[in-house]
Parts: sequence; structure tokens; C-alpha cells
Amino acid sequence: MSQFRQVAAFAAGLYRQRADIAYAGYLRRDPMALLVLRPGRVDPYAIYDRLRRGGPLTPTRLGNWLSTSHPVCDSVLRDRRFGVRPEDDGQPAEPDALDLSFLGMNPPDHARLRRLAMPAFGPKAVAGYADRIERVAGDLLDAASVADRFDLVSGFAAPLPIAVITDLLGIPDSRSVDFARHGMVLGSALDGIRSLRHAGQLMASDAELNRLFEHLFELRRREPRDDIVSRLVAAEGDQITPAEMLPMCSLLLVAGFETTVNLISNAVLALLGHPGQWQALCADPDGLAARAVEEALRWDPPVQRTSRVALEPVELAGKPVRKGQLVVTLLGAANRDPEVYDHPATFDIMREGGPGHLAFSSGIHYCIGQSLARLEATIALRMLAERMPGLARAGTVKRRNATTIRGPVYLPVTPGPALRPAAGHSPTGRRPGIPAGSRRAARTSR
Repeated sequence: MSQFRQVAAFAAGLYRQRADIAYAGYLRRDPMALLVLRPGRVDPYAIYDRLRRGGPLTPTRLGNWLSTSHPVCDSVLRDRRFGVRPEDDGQPAEPDALDLSFLGMNPPDHARLRRLAMPAFGPKAVAGYADRIERVAGDLLDAASVADRFDLVSGFAAPLPIAVITDLLGIPDSRSVDFARHGMVLGSALDGIRSLRHAGQLMASDAELNRLFEHLFELRRREPRDDIVSRLVAAEGDQITPAEMLPMCSLLLVAGFETTVNLISNAVLALLGHPGQWQALCADPDGLAARAVEEALRWDPPVQRTSRVALEPVELAGKPVRKGQLVVTLLGAANRDPEVYDHPATFDIMREGGPGHLAFSSGIHYCIGQSLARLEATIALRMLAERMPGLARAGTVKRRNATTIRGPVYLPVTPGPALRPAAGHSPTGRRPGIPAGSRRAARTSR
């Protein structure tokens, strides 16, 4: 009975919250509520423009603050007077909250755990992944090219980063699909729990992912290799506790593909929606792919917002922020701030000037995997432009049921008639010596 009451209380709270948001958004036209409803999924930028008219820092209906200003958002993300959670509040985590490891920690624990993951994502290490990424991308494009049309998300943008991050973690080929499937379910909770059915899926996948990682920990204790899990196992008890290992590995798995799949998908969607930009990229893939990635990150970032809590009273943009109040930094809005970008709503891969975008956050929580995400997306766009210059949309795009994380779940495209196979790849998609990561990517894409 006790368990039944807990479920009933959770369900009542969940649906009451959804009703409150729907009332505030659709009837009261509250812009923050609208952001988490269908209007925010379709076009958050129109809502950002409305919010912007209220100034650089505006109050929310729940007694917190939000900002559309690039300087204000950047300042909050860098300011040590703000944290990702209240300090010493003595409150247990919400029962439905995801454990985001160091992403949800303030210093010093944040720095201790982040330092363990850093070697795999440093500039030298990331540069060494390029050949692997190109091989996986080539195999995926080989498979896609034989069809009249394919889904760019499931056929290319998703399996590419999944193959890379499972390799980096040291996940065996035989289990990579299982890890990826349960990781995707956990990633769906970044926008919160939508229903009791969703909650059940999350609990089941979390339990199964924990079991898979525990098995992998035991394997790497016996057979250490040059991978992230082996390094964590070696540091166990000294630099990281056993209880911290599971959340950290889950975070790296989910974050390793969640941002990148949406970055690649959003970039391709933006380019195909601006034919002149796509043609420019196809004319100079080597020179413009990285620039196209940066403009896509600015124009339609995969992570649209994050928040910080004031750890002490702070004056911000002329407004008093009390200790414990949240400041929601609307990254998607900050990246189109007309005070700092010329023609901010224009997608232009030749853009010059303006401050760096905030797509990967800022400050001590700057995305640890941003170099890898940039490399994967740059290679993906370059190879698409080289091999499929006739790429075109081939149907209705379906967006994910989320607003914090933005991107399509289905993007139908045709490869076009001008496919140019990369050197070493046959038109059939078969090539001797396909590496483990490529075999895994091909399986995942089916």
C-alpha cells in the first residue's frame, strides 16, 4: 500500500504540474510556460523575442529570474556566486531527478570528477579520433547511399556519435547497442518526466544500464584497456567512490551522443533550409564545414537553456537576486541577442565578428566534450557535402518531444544523384578491415 501511495502521489504531482503549465501557457500566455509546451518546440525564438522586450533580466511567475541577454547569461555562467545547486541545503534529491554526476555538482566535487574525465576529451586525444570518425561516417554514408531516401537522424546523425562514445568508454561491440538504447531512454528525461509510462521506462532503463556498467567495471578490473572505464576503475577508492562511478559513466554515455546527434541534425536542417548556404558548403567543404558547425551552434543550439542558483545575494543587471533564487539562462536566446550580433536571426556560415556563442555553456561547467562534438559535426558536414551535394529534404520533419534539448527525431532526406564515394569506400558499402566502431555504427543504424 505504501508503494501504491507513493506512485499515486507522484502521478498526482506530475499531472498537476502539467496542468499548471498548460494553464499558464495557453490561457495566461506566460512565455516561460509556452517555452515548455508545443509553441516552444515549434519556434522558441519567437517567444525569446517577446521575452527580450522585458529587458535583460525578467522575473518568472514562480519567483525566479530569466535572461535572454548574452552578456548577462555569460556573466551568470562564469560567476562563482552562482552554482548548479544550493550549497548545504540538507535536502535530498528529488525522487525523479536524474543523477548528472559532476554536471550537477558545485566545486570542489565538480572539479575532482571532471578532472578524471578530462584526458579523454583533451585536444590531443580528440585529434586522434578523426580517422575513426571518418571511417564510421563513411560506412554510414555507404549504407545510406543505396536507398532512394533515408532518415538522416537514425541513419547518420545518431549512430555516428554513439559509435564514438561507446568506443571511448570501452564498451564491447557485443553490448554497444544495449548501452545505446538505454542511454537514449535516460537522455529523454533531460526535459523531465512526461507520464507514468515514461517514468516506468526510465526506471527500467536506469536499472539495466547500471547492471551493464557494473558488469563492464568487473570486466575492466580483470582486463584493463586504454578507455575511460578502465581509468575510472583504476582511480576507484582514491579519486572516485564506487557510488560516483555509475552516474559518471551514464552521464558521459548520454552526453556523448545527445548533444552531437542534435547538433548534426540541426546543422543539416538549417543548411537544407538555406540552399545558398548548402551550395557554398558543397563548393568548399574543407574550408567551410567548421564554420557551418559554429553558425549552427549559434543559430539553433541543441541545448536551449540551463539555470544557476544564487549562492549569496547578487546584484545582476541592476536587479537584486536573492540567495536561493534561480536564474534561467536562455542560451538559444542569448545566441541571437541583437545587442551583440548583427542580423542575429540570419543563418550565415560566413558570419564574422560577435562574441563566442553559449551553445556549450560557459564557465567551469563549459561542456567537457565540446571539442569532440565539434570534430564529429565538422567531419559529418564535410563528408555529407563531399559525397551528397544533391542532399535534399524528402518529407515532414518530426521534432523531439522536448524543449530544453532541441532537434529532430526524424529528418527524411534524399541523397541526390551526385554521390561521390570517398576514397577506399565501394558503392556497395563493403570495405575490408572495417574497424570495431564502424561495425557497431552500422548495426546501430538499422
